[in-house]
Amino acid sequence: MTEKQDGLSFLPLGGTGEIGMNFNLYCLTKNGHDTWLAIDCGIGFSGNDTPEAEVLMPDPTFIADRARDLCGLVITHAHEDHLGAVAHLWPYLRCPVYATPFAAAVLRRKLQEAHLNNQVKIHVIRPASRFEVGPFDLQFVSVTHSVAEAQAVALRTPHGLIVHTGDWKLDENPLVGPVTDLETFGKLGDEGVLAMVGDSTNVLKPGKSESEADVRKGLTDLIMGLEGRIAVTCFASNVARVESIAKAAQASGRVVMIVGRSLRNLETAARECGYFQDLPPFLTEQDARDVDDDSLLMIITGSQGEPRSALSRIASDTHPNIALGEGDTVIYSSRMIPGNEQAVMAVQDNLSRRGVTVLTDKDAKVHTSGHATSEDIRTLYRVVRPKYSIPTHGEWRHLTAHAALAHEMGSEPILLEDGDILNLSPGEVKVVDTAPTGRLALDGGRLLPMTGGVLAARRKMLFNGIVLASFAVDDEGYVIGEPKISAPGLLESDDPESIRIQEEFADSIDQIPDELRQDDVAFRDAAKTALRRALGRKLQKRPLVDVHLLRV
Repeated sequence: MTEKQDGLSFLPLGGTGEIGMNFNLYCLTKNGHDTWLAIDCGIGFSGNDTPEAEVLMPDPTFIADRARDLCGLVITHAHEDHLGAVAHLWPYLRCPVYATPFAAAVLRRKLQEAHLNNQVKIHVIRPASRFEVGPFDLQFVSVTHSVAEAQAVALRTPHGLIVHTGDWKLDENPLVGPVTDLETFGKLGDEGVLAMVGDSTNVLKPGKSESEADVRKGLTDLIMGLEGRIAVTCFASNVARVESIAKAAQASGRVVMIVGRSLRNLETAARECGYFQDLPPFLTEQDARDVDDDSLLMIITGSQGEPRSALSRIASDTHPNIALGEGDTVIYSSRMIPGNEQAVMAVQDNLSRRGVTVLTDKDAKVHTSGHATSEDIRTLYRVVRPKYSIPTHGEWRHLTAHAALAHEMGSEPILLEDGDILNLSPGEVKVVDTAPTGRLALDGGRLLPMTGGVLAARRKMLFNGIVLASFAVDDEGYVIGEPKISAPGLLESDDPESIRIQEEFADSIDQIPDELRQDDVAFRDAAKTALRRALGRKLQKRPLVDVHLLRV
């Protein structure tokens, strides 16, 4: 048997071709042995095409089968699509985790909720530090993003230098944290970069990125001119944005109340890591009861229309402590993630029905993206000068646009699908194999495959409904009494069509051959066929069908 060549390869298991669920693997092969390194482990939120599930994450089966060869998981920053799956997937990985102080503080709270806090070894790495994970020589490079302490990762290997950008942008005045460290990127470029694995999210936007400082001014100007209760919703992990909102509130003489568990966790983690030092502690819902409307500003979770979020419950008037109405204002200091449009618009419509004024970035300068625009990306290519470009983190249209830009800047682009194993060295840089991939859905406390029977049945029920039939038989297999039919979401119990189906089903059961009546499985299968026949074509649907047989 031929021993494997020493080499380096890259494998995206999530995040290439769709937004969210970032999960990337690098492999160093030496003396026939593979050592794997994971970078990021995130969740994604379902869109209109997956209504049967809310939270999605990559299927870790490929690397779980190789867990003893996985030397570590490196987290680039504390966004859900980069660390949100750790608490769910770590039991399959069982490796140490490496993160900056802020990302570690956020992650610890998630692990505590999952009762894993004492099992997961977290190595806290200072931003811009160099460190080793197994055979990998790694260096964090500070970048600006819409979360504190975002880092790119430089991987120095015997086969070449790789730059993994994570999420980033160029902002001359980010307010919280340093600017993107182009000087260090330039030094990496001088060393010679084999490949850059880069964020594609905002590549379709021309020009340079806008600054968080402009948003702070826009929020301050807007809030100072408003009366009544004001609520601002934003991404809960955006420390700079929360600080901007709080500073704008201070400038207008308002105190700040936060609403929602993720925002409370953010405040705790941020203050632990030295952020918000010049801001007083934010009020809770109970603390704010005696504050006048014109003296209060609420920061609320739910910018993406999440059904159980605080803002969604306020919009539907089901929140236990907060109500908004005529004369109040809700400001969306966030963008709409693709796939969430209907949910966000439904919340905004419910707010408007209650007389609330809804303002977005179309009305004032209240949001800017944390992702690099096309001009930002060009700047990074000029500095890093990678031989190869591997676009990640975006929909396919983003990846192809990034590939075209990389080609324009003199790099050779390589487009990958999730599961493609890319050989980076030795020899030709090309896809050499494919790993099995998939998506898991978080269903309560369970992880279920999206292609599995449970969610497939749920998907079918969502669109076609379900019909349940139940009947009792005696020892010889003859029906006792009348069969019952239930079709929730399809038919009313007193609907003439429901009565017809029940009668035809009863007649069909009587015609089942005697030799099938003694075997419950065969009898049940024959009854299902009879039920489908009774449903006929009138419903113009193919509902999920099940039969309950009771032998008495």
